[in-house]
Amino acid sequence: MDVKKIDVKTKTMGTVAVDSDKIIDFPFGLYGFESYHRYALIEAEYKPFVWMQSLDESNLVFLLVDPFIIVDDYELDVDDKTLSEIGVDSPADVVVFSIVTVPSDGGPVTANLQGPVVINRQNNNALQVILSDVKWTTKYNIVKALKEKGVK
Repeated sequence: MDVKKIDVKTKTMGTVAVDSDKIIDFPFGLYGFESYHRYALIEAEYKPFVWMQSLDESNLVFLLVDPFIIVDDYELDVDDKTLSEIGVDSPADVVVFSIVTVPSDGGPVTANLQGPVVINRQNNNALQVILSDVKWTTKYNIVKALKEKGVK
């Protein structure tokens, strides 16, 4: 299968050619950004991060990280009805990311473990879910967690 490239205007990297299979659609948008639906996933310069660049607004970009890299016992309890909204048939079809916050004041870099982004890798539809487990916070200090795990 040939994957075509799409030119994506980014906030910080100019225009970048992105494989069409890296374009995801949020039918309901993200919380607080409900009117923006299409995003491109772009590898970040620093692993393990990924940029999620809006295709609708070049100034709207989110930094993502795989939460399972940060927290060994991270788990999502999302009901099948919610997952069916993006066509998920099997847990194996799901890719999960947390949105990262890098404060301009030099505060800790944090990940939103309470509101992960769930992507159906079969159709590239995505949604943001809110986990009810109070164990997961919106401001999980990922630099501290990665250092404790010995990740540089």
